[in-house]
Amino acid sequence: MASNRPAPEAPSVPSQTFGYGSYRTDEGPWEEWNPTAESIRPVRGRHRVAKAKQRGGLARSSTVLGVGVIAAVGGAGMASANTGKPPVSISMPDLPSVGSLISDEDTPEESAPALASFGSVAADPVAADDSVTQSTADAGEVLRSRIMAQAESQQTQIEAKAQAAAAAAAAKAEADAAAKAKAEAEAQAAAAKQKAAEEAAKKAEAERLAELAKQYTLPTSSYTITSSFGQAGAYWSSGYHTGLDFAAPTGTLLKAVHSGTITSAGWDGSYGYKTVLTLDDGTEIWYAHQSSISVSVGQKVATGDVIGRVGATGNVTGAHLHLEVHTGSGSGIDPAAWLRDKGLNP
Repeated sequence: MASNRPAPEAPSVPSQTFGYGSYRTDEGPWEEWNPTAESIRPVRGRHRVAKAKQRGGLARSSTVLGVGVIAAVGGAGMASANTGKPPVSISMPDLPSVGSLISDEDTPEESAPALASFGSVAADPVAADDSVTQSTADAGEVLRSRIMAQAESQQTQIEAKAQAAAAAAAAKAEADAAAKAKAEAEAQAAAAKQKAAEEAAKKAEAERLAELAKQYTLPTSSYTITSSFGQAGAYWSSGYHTGLDFAAPTGTLLKAVHSGTITSAGWDGSYGYKTVLTLDDGTEIWYAHQSSISVSVGQKVATGDVIGRVGATGNVTGAHLHLEVHTGSGSGIDPAAWLRDKGLNP
């Protein structure tokens, strides 16, 4: 058990007697001693009281308490001795010395020890602080764990949404690509089909024309096209050309373009000698400016039969065949187009 520092001796004034009628050299006389900051050097240690406002009452109360505890202990010992009972060991804490109960102005404020702590085991402030710190750390760890769990949950949700959005975008892109590829394939198939149809039609037309070519023929050979249908000029009374001119030497043979019946043969003014061949569908073929006619009205002819010869009769500037084509209604059409429709290329 630690001991308190001894207080300095109190000044004595041996001018008075103390006791009961006699003067004793080993006692008194004493005077009340009130220690002050000037008379006692403060002991710097654990036991300090608060500053100015706590000194007056707490210092003296602590002093009185210390004296009272000592007196009580002494009385207990005397009582134990008088009663004859075995002494009881009493553990006393280190009492603060008088000097330790007073603090100067320069020392930091500390509270005096609680009265209830005397005679009992004091709680360990370090252990208490460690317990509080551990409790706070545990609570902080729980809060941190909750925050981290919530953050991870939110991050998981965000990532799930991002993945879902990416998957939806990828699916949409894939669907769009598939639709585009399908449309392109359909377009290619349609184009191929159309091309095949066109080729088939072209082939069929070629076959038809080839077959017609066997049934039709050009009106003459060794010729030159000098005037076309619809060509304007002062040479024609209508102001434009109404047929197709095949320039050839006089006497060149003229042939029936298709089988039919001769419906007209003879002189026809500005046309000179003219022959009209009427086909079975009613189409009329006019041969004009002939030098001679080889058929008569009502005669049946076949494709390629000779019906006359090239000449320069009528209103002409040179020997040629003036060929006109009229439909069953009597309207004139382009002889070159009609011949091409029959598989012939004038």
